[in-house]
Amino acid sequence: MATEIRSLVGLKKLYKKSPKEVRQHFEHLPSLLDNYPLEVALGYVFHRLELGQNMSLYCGVVKCHRANTTVATRAINSHHMTRRNFGELYKTVFAVDLPAQAREDLKAAEKTRDTIMHGGSASPAGLRNAIGRVLEFATAVNKQLSSSCRLTPFCGYWRGFAGRLEKLDKRTTRFMLKGMGFAIA
Repeated sequence: MATEIRSLVGLKKLYKKSPKEVRQHFEHLPSLLDNYPLEVALGYVFHRLELGQNMSLYCGVVKCHRANTTVATRAINSHHMTRRNFGELYKTVFAVDLPAQAREDLKAAEKTRDTIMHGGSASPAGLRNAIGRVLEFATAVNKQLSSSCRLTPFCGYWRGFAGRLEKLDKRTTRFMLKGMGFAIA
């Protein structure tokens, strides 16, 4: 079970305890917590969460499967990503499920996010905990991918992540990505 965050100070402590890469990925969170309502910070962390999820898949197909970077970029950017779809693609790309506890914790955060984004309201505790769950999810995914394929998709810097691997040609990459379930023309 995820940590229960009882105050704004507790949320800031969770951020400070997060790995350096996760803090870099969510670099504006401390400023948002200090200067704006929690709803703004929640919108920001979910925006960065989706960026990290896309980068997870992109980095995976490029590093682990040697996809052509141009085709991979186009496929990731044009694919309509859903919550369920992300989990399926993640398992296909990395041959492992998302960390189970992180996935469950994120579901609660997504409920709070959906309530806020559709005009509802949530308690400050619900907002703090939703933000914390996103940080914990990013940490868990980075930990899992770092140990299995030396990737940290939730970070502030991606240059050079694939090394000098020889990439597949565009045609082969397109077929591979279609086979993995990406919607690509």
